[in-house]
Amino acid sequence: MITTKMKSERATIIDAIRGFSLLGILLANMLIFQYGMFGEEKLALFPLATKLDLFLHQCLTVFVKGSFMPIFMFLFGFGLYKLRESLIRKGYKPWRSLVRRFLMLAAIGLLHGYLLWEGDILMAYGVVSFGLLLFLKRKPRTLVIWAVVLALLIAALSYGGSNDLFGDNAKINDYVARSIEIYGQGSYSDILSFRNNEFPIDIPGGLAVVILLLTPLMLAPMFLFGIAAAKKGWFENPHSERRRYRLLALILAPQGILFKGFGVWQEGSGFAGVAGTLGSILLALAYIFTAAYIFSFLTRKSVMFKAFEAVGRMSLTNYLMQTVICTTVFYGYGFGLFGKIGILAGILLAILIYAAQAAASMWLLKRFKQGPVERMLRMWTYFSLGGRMRIKGRQNLNTYTVAEDHARN
Repeated sequence: MITTKMKSERATIIDAIRGFSLLGILLANMLIFQYGMFGEEKLALFPLATKLDLFLHQCLTVFVKGSFMPIFMFLFGFGLYKLRESLIRKGYKPWRSLVRRFLMLAAIGLLHGYLLWEGDILMAYGVVSFGLLLFLKRKPRTLVIWAVVLALLIAALSYGGSNDLFGDNAKINDYVARSIEIYGQGSYSDILSFRNNEFPIDIPGGLAVVILLLTPLMLAPMFLFGIAAAKKGWFENPHSERRRYRLLALILAPQGILFKGFGVWQEGSGFAGVAGTLGSILLALAYIFTAAYIFSFLTRKSVMFKAFEAVGRMSLTNYLMQTVICTTVFYGYGFGLFGKIGILAGILLAILIYAAQAAASMWLLKRFKQGPVERMLRMWTYFSLGGRMRIKGRQNLNTYTVAEDHARN
């Protein structure tokens, strides 16, 4: 039996890695908050953009963009498997609770994407999760094979894609030019209408259906890697796993940087999209093992560890609050700084926001067990006003620890 101490280590280091991923996600999303979904690839159209902005954009593209959201996906798959196992131990039929959870995630994502910001990922998580139910009983080897095959397929489909999308497209250029005025000066209703009713790419109906069907497959690899890691018992005892973390980080990080660097500095090549896609996955895995290695040396009383862990335990609340804060800063109904402060200032602002969230999360968790969004999700998942599973039947109560509650995101 896994001891309570080992379970606690597992739970806290997973939360800390999740908190670390939210820092990278904020740094990447700051580009979209500042310049828009299409504008961040068209910085030359912004009158205040400088050479420093272009350089920092390339750095963020290599080291940050596309490599932190997959960490969140990995941990989602990891936590999903742990949650299912916990439900089974307590006498539940897991599919009922999981389906409720997926539906609420999708609903939160739908509202988030429609009302606040086009960069939402929660709705996709909720939808893709239904497909993950097919894999929860598969062996780790099978999961890894599926993940690798799907990753290679996604990379192959990325051939030449970035060039076609962000080339010298007059319609996209016009869209970005209009977005500068609307996002920077428009009212909430102006921005809402522009975001939800205008799109600069003409997608035929048949192609739209194909993209819709392929989206779950495109997101699946990191979810499957996470489920496989949970099944293999990785992160159960971080101290004894340090050598594995270090080895995998040293192998994967150079490969990820090399592939992503090729995708950025050889963007005219048809293989740029392929390299970027593979590099994003490899670097995400490298970051996971690097973070685990570093956190394995920190005690739970370490301020750095406690900060990342607290943000991770309130990941959904903090993710949504990042949108509220940043849209208020950059959009016309707030401070109207859209496209005006530059990427360096955006990076510093992201760090400041994250530090404030870490402090707020630590303060809140001293008084409450979960963040507000996490509490609502747990109440709906378990159909319980207390937000906790009721143990059914005769169970060994000693096997239930608070650490099991951490398989929540």
